[in-house]
Amino acid sequence: MRTYHCFWLLFWAGQPHQSFLTLVSKRTSGFPEKEKVLVLSGNSRRDLHRSKRSWMWNQFFLLEEYTGTDYQYVGKLHSDQDKGDGSLKYILSGDGAGDLFIINENTGDIQATKRLDREEKPVYILRAQAVNRRTGRPVEPESEFIIKIHDINDNEPMFTKDVYNASIPEMSDVGTFVVQVTATDADDPTYGNSAKVVYSILQGQPYFSVESETGIIKTALLNMDRENREQYQVVIQAKDMGGQMGGLSGTTTVNITLTDVNDNPPRFPQSTYQFRAPESMPPDSPVGRIKANDADVDENAEIEYSITEGDGYDMFGITADKDTQEGIITVKKALDFENKNLYILKVEATNTHVDPRFLYLGPFKDSATVRIQVEDVDEPPVFSRPAYIMEVKEDVPINNVIGTVTAQDPDAAKNPVKYSVDRHTDMDRVFNINSGNGSIFTSKPLDRETLLWHNITVIAAEINNPKQSSRVPVFIKVLDVNDNAPEFAMFYETFVCENAKAEQLIQTLSAVDKDDSYSGHQFSFSLAPEAASSSNFTLQDNRDNTAGIFTRKTRYNRHEMSTYFLPVVISDNDYPIQSSTETVTIRVCACDHRGKMLSCNAEALIHPTGLSTGALIAILLCIIILLMVLFAALRRQRKKEPLIISKEDIRDNIVSYNDEGGGEEDTQAFDIGTLRNPEAIDDNKLRRDIVPETLFMPRRTATARDNTDVRDFINQRLKENDTDPTAPPYDSLATYAYEGNGSVAESLSSLESVTTDGDQDYDYLSDWGPRFKKLADMYGAMDSDKDS
Repeated sequence: MRTYHCFWLLFWAGQPHQSFLTLVSKRTSGFPEKEKVLVLSGNSRRDLHRSKRSWMWNQFFLLEEYTGTDYQYVGKLHSDQDKGDGSLKYILSGDGAGDLFIINENTGDIQATKRLDREEKPVYILRAQAVNRRTGRPVEPESEFIIKIHDINDNEPMFTKDVYNASIPEMSDVGTFVVQVTATDADDPTYGNSAKVVYSILQGQPYFSVESETGIIKTALLNMDRENREQYQVVIQAKDMGGQMGGLSGTTTVNITLTDVNDNPPRFPQSTYQFRAPESMPPDSPVGRIKANDADVDENAEIEYSITEGDGYDMFGITADKDTQEGIITVKKALDFENKNLYILKVEATNTHVDPRFLYLGPFKDSATVRIQVEDVDEPPVFSRPAYIMEVKEDVPINNVIGTVTAQDPDAAKNPVKYSVDRHTDMDRVFNINSGNGSIFTSKPLDRETLLWHNITVIAAEINNPKQSSRVPVFIKVLDVNDNAPEFAMFYETFVCENAKAEQLIQTLSAVDKDDSYSGHQFSFSLAPEAASSSNFTLQDNRDNTAGIFTRKTRYNRHEMSTYFLPVVISDNDYPIQSSTETVTIRVCACDHRGKMLSCNAEALIHPTGLSTGALIAILLCIIILLMVLFAALRRQRKKEPLIISKEDIRDNIVSYNDEGGGEEDTQAFDIGTLRNPEAIDDNKLRRDIVPETLFMPRRTATARDNTDVRDFINQRLKENDTDPTAPPYDSLATYAYEGNGSVAESLSSLESVTTDGDQDYDYLSDWGPRFKKLADMYGAMDSDKDS
């Protein structure tokens, strides 16, 4: 049963008395039924006044989601001008008027034609008016009113995400924040509890809990271990109506992952490891791998390995493989089975990143014992030294021992060793070695001045297994002995002026010695005994490894003696004393008053405009060589090779140019068209590819056009050349002197003459010129013999 509340609108319609418009509605909202009056004055706006009221008079309330079969009744409009005679008509305009909301124009009843959804539109604003049905004039001013849609709980809570993902460290305390979930309800939060959401956990207990009002998820169980379980799936429910029965609900899934912390120490799966290593294993070679297991992951599982104890502490090392977290044991020094064949190590594994919060769980390290057995291998001989340095004097006799190398087999068998010299390091075979005891001796004389150091290599190999061999360098230094006499530092050739005075210095001498001197060289100079008394010059030793030559007399005459040869004896002070006699050449020259040389016996010795003897000889040799080359070239040019070597040989000849043609691509060698058209031969045309050996031009002979004899002749000659085994293997041009038919001289063949019946008269050959003179003489002589 619905009750109705009446709302009255009073307005002036031009009559002297006051009129009223009434809005009548029946509601179930419990509002008190009270008349609301709005007085409007038509005289002046200043006369407008409003009566006091405690609520809005112009509002209708309508429930959403109406499910009845009839139209939903909204309210009623009524005017005091309505006498009930049907003279007035009610009109509705605004939001949804005529479609969503309709009005009975006679009674003013308003109805909703469709179901309304507050979440789509919560408020509708409409305008109502009463008009005279006959004139259409309004009898009341237009009034505006509001229809509000009352909310019902028709929307369930919706989470902002379908799936939440979160992570927390393992071993977290109870109440640790994990993640906050949020759900929203589309219902009206200001009306009832339709939008009041409460959270609860449906799945995930006893590990996690959720706060009912905020949706914050927290841990609910102590010491959750990732190594036991890493993934958790929690289902959270959001329910409206404050969680009361009948409320709508929605759910979401929260995937929670426990992240790792370093709460597990490394542990070796076994307490002892055993490995084998051959003694020939080079340093830094891996012996084996060990691994301590750690249940943690990533950086919490990183392990460092170290050798803490054992007799192989300095022989072996261990490093960590960052990819596999294994400990790699390597050799640090060379192993020797004969010295020690078993090593025992203690290896410790420690976490790199230790979390102080979990130190109470125990020490984060573990240890294991490693036994390494060294295996014996057949090793090459070992020399007593890595290198040998020996010294020997250069005058040592051949086959004299200069030193000894020693090597022995390090194996327990102690196989005998033989020695040899690597001849690649001693190509001249200056040294040799005793294969039994390693004694090195000389096999050729030594010379320190030629080679100071000899670097050879000695090979020691086992006699039973020559493949097992080793090498050692031997550096032999040749010590100096005084076996070289001093000599002039350069060739001395000087001059003395004819007008020189006595005791005048004309040259300073110095000497060198190829030998070494530990205390420094000391040379002494003197004139040879044969020149000491009769020489025109004197020599003064300066005691500083130099000496000066002085004139003994005044004035020299180059016409009497143009050159003096002064023998000088140079000695050293080493043992044994070595000396040599060197010669100084002194020329007598004409000089000016200042001592500047002008000429020396018609030969300029140092004159700026003169040439030395060596230069003159070199120039003369060059001239002779040039003349010889020019003479040979002229002879080669004058030498001519005739086409016919013998005057008696009048047969067809092949001229060979002795060159290799270019094949089909060579179009410059000759013109093949010449054979096809003999008349196209140019008298002055030469080969274009080479320079001909003779300057004689081929004689042009008359040819017969389209003569079959010519073709037969060429084909025959071509066949002969193709089958000739002595023909050159390259392309060549063979030219044949064929006169053909119709020759003025007719045939000259003596063979054809025999077939004639009568005797031939050869006197006409004399009329043909000098070319046929030889034939004329031959056949003319035959006729003379016949006649005689």
